[in-house]
Amino acid sequence: MACALALASLAFVVRHRDVQTSIEHIDGSPAESGLAILLELAEAALARQRLVAPAGANVYEFSLSALQLQPDNPIALNRLREAFAPACEDVERAINANQLDEAQRELTLLREYDPTNYTLLLLGGKLDAQRALAVRADEARAAILQARQAVRP
Repeated sequence: MACALALASLAFVVRHRDVQTSIEHIDGSPAESGLAILLELAEAALARQRLVAPAGANVYEFSLSALQLQPDNPIALNRLREAFAPACEDVERAINANQLDEAQRELTLLREYDPTNYTLLLLGGKLDAQRALAVRADEARAAILQARQAVRP
């Protein structure tokens, strides 16, 4: 157990050092220091597996913001690429849990990275279908309530 903990700690330190080394080449201008901060925040979010949630504090939002400052930043692009498949799984879990507004927010975020991706098209279709089912269920509940009220004197 202690050995596994030590190995996990070492892996985190090595990964953090690699990111720090990649970020240290950025000089001290305000835009570039903002870029460094965003890249560090994205790395921390990735370590916590916050790929597309919570809103405002996740890998995708930090990395996309970094790309606004430097559109070809290889660190941000690589991070988005790495996180894409598991982020799609997070969106699908949100849809399956009927958290449709959250799933829409997450899907929109992924579409900012790759608007024509086939997986995202499928997830969008699944989200639309789940919304239609939710509307039908709400309508059925409303009809039952109206019927109950009509029976009462």
